[in-house]
Amino acid sequence: MNKFFKSLWVRLAALGLSIVMITGFAGTTSEEQYFEIAKNIDIFGKLYREVYLSYVDEVEPGKFMREGIDAMLESLDPFTQFISASEIEDFKFMNTGQYGGIGAVVTNVNNKVIVTEIYEGNPAQNAGLEAGDEIVKIDNLDVDGNKMDNLDIRNLLRGQPKTGVKITVKRPGSAGTQVIEVMRDDIKIKNVPIFKMVSKEVGYISLTGFTQNASGEVRQAFEQLKKENPEMKGLVLDLRGNPGGLLFEAIEVSNLFIPKGEKVVETRGRISGATKVYQAMNTPVDLELPVCVLVNRGSASASEIVSGVLQDLDRGLILGQRSYGKGLVQNTRPLSYNAQVKITTAKYYTPSGRCIQAIDYTHRNEDGSVGKIPDSLMTSFKTKAGRVVYDGGGIKPDLVIERPDLHKITQDLLSKNVIFDFATQYKLDHPSMAQQPEEFVITDEIYQAFTDFCKKNTFTFETQTEKELGDLKKILEKESYNVEVENEMKALEAKLKEGKKDDLKDFRNEITPFLKAEIVSRYHFRIGRMRAGLSEDPELKSALALLSDKSKYASLLNGTIISDASKK
Repeated sequence: MNKFFKSLWVRLAALGLSIVMITGFAGTTSEEQYFEIAKNIDIFGKLYREVYLSYVDEVEPGKFMREGIDAMLESLDPFTQFISASEIEDFKFMNTGQYGGIGAVVTNVNNKVIVTEIYEGNPAQNAGLEAGDEIVKIDNLDVDGNKMDNLDIRNLLRGQPKTGVKITVKRPGSAGTQVIEVMRDDIKIKNVPIFKMVSKEVGYISLTGFTQNASGEVRQAFEQLKKENPEMKGLVLDLRGNPGGLLFEAIEVSNLFIPKGEKVVETRGRISGATKVYQAMNTPVDLELPVCVLVNRGSASASEIVSGVLQDLDRGLILGQRSYGKGLVQNTRPLSYNAQVKITTAKYYTPSGRCIQAIDYTHRNEDGSVGKIPDSLMTSFKTKAGRVVYDGGGIKPDLVIERPDLHKITQDLLSKNVIFDFATQYKLDHPSMAQQPEEFVITDEIYQAFTDFCKKNTFTFETQTEKELGDLKKILEKESYNVEVENEMKALEAKLKEGKKDDLKDFRNEITPFLKAEIVSRYHFRIGRMRAGLSEDPELKSALALLSDKSKYASLLNGTIISDASKK
């Protein structure tokens, strides 16, 4: 037996011994259940060994085991996950918002490793790295987008602060390659990247994460807005796209706007200590100012706690689309060889008693967020003022603002990086930008240049109609009807092709915000991208209108007007 399997059997034996020891302390699990665990571990170990030794092709032990672990955990819920030693830095970043690295986002684009975003004021920017650069070598290692995934690249770029890394890049518009030396540093991503007045009387705070000190950042932003704008009479808290984070920070952010002593959230689980009630422990910053919270399908977990608390306690109104639907609490447990398991230990419940976890995992959208929920899976609850709200998945806004699906041309312009590449070219042609992000406008001249760029790069896309027409042709050929309708099919294809020529013009209003944001980000980075989108933001416009209509705001809050959240 080789060393690998000797080590495996030692670990299995140790695990079996641990199981025997646990029985002495855990009274809730019977000896028969522990025997079942030990039996299945024994079966699994022998199966693993036989497959490794006897399978027709060579099996990579680590990869094979990882497939099994991932499949096993996935059968529980989408959020219980194994974290290998190589993934620990990413996991720490999710909790702290901080890591050792260069301060850039790198993505595999068409098997090329491209710098897609630079964090302002960090080593990558200071060294001269730019969005659009193609990385071909890191130190002395050739970078191959065909063989390396994003995690491999991130691991090469990240490292201890004050250590250097040489990055060889190909820059659009330049011949050959250039070597850029970057000194790594502590990279801290702010939870509150932007806060400002969006009208004379309404403040705006964007909260994009719940890592350490998220509540401190929100408090500081709010207090600064109030100090500099004593006439402020409303607040918009933007939680769109916020995936969540630390439970404690969600409680503290909620506490900023609700009275001390109020119940914020309750967790309920099977193991000892998992069931607990959390209350607001601190003095709030404000209890009177009208608040509108913006959410969408990307608002998850801690974002849903905050929006759920403010809705349940009638402290603010929620606007946007139904949130993600993640009402599970995860804790990490250490494993061997510096690995960890992030395991769901409890569900959380908002003050009204509802759990926002999607009850039925089958009713999910492609991005994992909750989809349409059958009435039979929903239970009604009441807010503090008696408004009706429902569980079953996510937080349903008091005022739903539907976002139509993007047209296929816009989807393809984004997925094929056409807009990204045009922004790179625009920066080459215009080295500086005089306007502030909010002031920049996609003029007719710029949009025509974009249209010409698409034609020059032979951008093509397939509409849903064309796709289904192609499927129909296959069916017609299979059933031998293709000859009879050949002329009609050709005529239809020609009409569709002719109609597509005007799509760039017809969908200009849909494409323009993405084009503007990408161009602005080349000069003003992440914050500029966010600022550029605020002027035409439909949810923000609705929030401003609602905050200016005190009667409607009050009526929705006290239930005089039936809100969307009270409708199934």
